[in-house]
Amino acid sequence: SVDLSAGEGGPQAGTMTECFDCDNCKESLYGRKYIQMDNGPYCIPCYDAHFANTCDECKELIGHDCRELYYEDRHYHEHCFRCFRCDRSLADEPFTCQDEELLCNDCYCSEFSSKCVACEKTVMPGSRKLEYNGQTWHEHCFICSSCQQPIGSRSFIPDKKDYYCVPCYESKFAPRCTRCKKSLTKGGVTYRDEPWHKECFVCTGCKTPLAGQQFTSQDDNPYCIKCFGNLYAKKCSACTKPITGFGGGKYVSFEDRHWHHNCFNCARCKTSLVGQGFIPDNDEILCRDCSSDL
Repeated sequence: SVDLSAGEGGPQAGTMTECFDCDNCKESLYGRKYIQMDNGPYCIPCYDAHFANTCDECKELIGHDCRELYYEDRHYHEHCFRCFRCDRSLADEPFTCQDEELLCNDCYCSEFSSKCVACEKTVMPGSRKLEYNGQTWHEHCFICSSCQQPIGSRSFIPDKKDYYCVPCYESKFAPRCTRCKKSLTKGGVTYRDEPWHKECFVCTGCKTPLAGQQFTSQDDNPYCIKCFGNLYAKKCSACTKPITGFGGGKYVSFEDRHWHHNCFNCARCKTSLVGQGFIPDNDEILCRDCSSDL
């Protein structure tokens, strides 16, 4: 919107009591009203004919005794400078130019401004507002559906026709971590159909984060491979390392002893005994050939 005011400056009219002629028509200005210009005095008719501007609205001259308004290289009589819709005078109040038409603020807002979704009142040009998904709110009307406080420039989360500030949404809707009971607002992990923060889902033994790592469980508690092997896995009778079965590993069991596949070899010749016959000899296992040499 534009505030426009017309000044009263410019050439001044006066009276002359001495013999003095109009610079244009040469008629005597004695006792007559005249206007002094840089190149000489002019009677009123000559001044209006040669120097007055033409009103952009009515196309008539704007005489020296009329209040003249000027806007965008155009000149207007005071009574011609009015709203194109309601004919209201714009001489002393804000207005807007829309497609070459001069409009008072009321007409402009009625036709071109958005209406607030919450209060259904016009959102005045220049006022603070919020736009989202093709809709407009006054800044003070865009409030959290839970705490009823203005959201302003803070982040918010839409939920159907409601809008929530982040703290209210997390409190109301976000799942809570099984371990710390705090809201999960971004990517977590699911274990036994329960949500966990990635940093909260750790090995029960060494507390190492398990997100993205291989793990197993014992009594519903998650363990990393190392801790599970040390605590619960069978131990290989040959290398004494845990037999976890991860990574496609296989093992052989005989009585109360267990071996990794690649550890199940003849104690003498080291030939693999997987799928072969073997002979136990105290704590050792032997292939048939080595056993027959005894």
